[in-house]
Formats: sequence, C-alpha cells, structure tokens
Amino acid sequence: MKRGTIFPLLLVLLVSGFSAMAQQGNGHSSAPSADQLWGELVAGNKRFASGTGHARDYPAQRQQLTQGQQPRVAVLSCSDSRVPPEIMFDQGLGDLFVVRVAGNSADPLAIGSLEYAVEHLGATVIVVLGHQSCGAVKAACSGDKMPTPNLEAVVNPIAPSCTSVSRQKGDLVDLAVRDHVHQTAEALLAHSPVLKHAAAEGKLDIIEAYYSLDNGLVSRLR
Repeated sequence: MKRGTIFPLLLVLLVSGFSAMAQQGNGHSSAPSADQLWGELVAGNKRFASGTGHARDYPAQRQQLTQGQQPRVAVLSCSDSRVPPEIMFDQGLGDLFVVRVAGNSADPLAIGSLEYAVEHLGATVIVVLGHQSCGAVKAACSGDKMPTPNLEAVVNPIAPSCTSVSRQKGDLVDLAVRDHVHQTAEALLAHSPVLKHAAAEGKLDIIEAYYSLDNGLVSRLR
C-alpha cells in the first residue's frame, strides 16, 4: 500500500469507529422497536396459552436485578386475578413494569406510575390491556349506584364507554371493554405532558390490547 493512502484510510476507520461508539452510547443501534417488543409479548403469550412457557431461574434473576431495573415495556391492566401480565406474556422478573387498577383506567396514580416508567426507567412501550368479562366494566354498564364513593371512582371513568357503544350490535360489556381501552390510551396522552412529549418525539408507543379468558390469547386492538 502506498504511503499516501494510509492516512485517508486511517481517518475513515477512526470516523467509522467513533460513529459506532456514538450509536452504542445513545442506544440507537440496539434499541428494539415497538413492533419488535410487541412481537416478543405475542410470542410469550402464545407460549403461555399453549402451556409451553419458559422455565426461569428466579433466584438468579432476582440477584441480577438488585441494583436496578430497565423494563422496556409498561402495562396498564385490570386488577382481575385472572389477568396477571407477567404470566400471560411469559415474562420474567424485570421485564415488565405493571400498573394494575380495577377497570384498567388512567387515574392520576396510574398515570404517574407510567410517567415514572417512561421518564426514569426507559420504557418505550405502554400496553393498555383490557379483558373479557371485566367486572368493573360490568358494574359500570349496569347503571347501578355503587355502595361507596371509592367504587364510584372505579366505575365513573368506564361509564362513558358503556354509553358510546350502547347502540352497537354485540355484547354490551365486551364492546365497552374494548372502547374503554381506547379511551384510556387517549387519556394517557391527554392528561400527561410527559407521555405526550415522549410519544411526539417517537420515544413512546401506546398499544391497545384485549385478553380473552376463553383461550388465553391477547389480541392487538390498535
């Protein structure tokens, strides 16, 4: 190789090296997309539904996570005992940041928790997860007065969905569950400047989903 060509070649190699280091430093080279993360959840859910979930060494995982957590996905789901996100998505410790409230509504505590997941833990996807035969939605759509103010606070955010789907054909509760998932996803952006800003910058995706108790499968709504 001629001496005159060595310097330009070294310069190219140095520039390429610095570029690669910069990409690694800001996470662009390895950060999974929202579709990739959702694909991982879908694959895990299929394992769960078929009874072929991964065996996990929880003591080892627990030790690895003692210094911190970096969940890529946050889930806002119902508190229903039949709908545990970590199990139904076949995920391990530290994989999901889960917020659970009866009816999977976006109250201030839920929103604040999700802001923490996105702003401080680096979550890039929020899954709003409704489910079949949701008791909170049934109560809201019944129109009955709740016996306590606290229970009224549970059903009040859901009631508008019951009204909006009341003229559609199909099961009222199931239609309301799906509509409420969408309204909740919209509320996250409407009531949180943090989440709205992250979404506008392309750093956050909100996925709307529905879990079937009948077959154990999760389907994406939006």
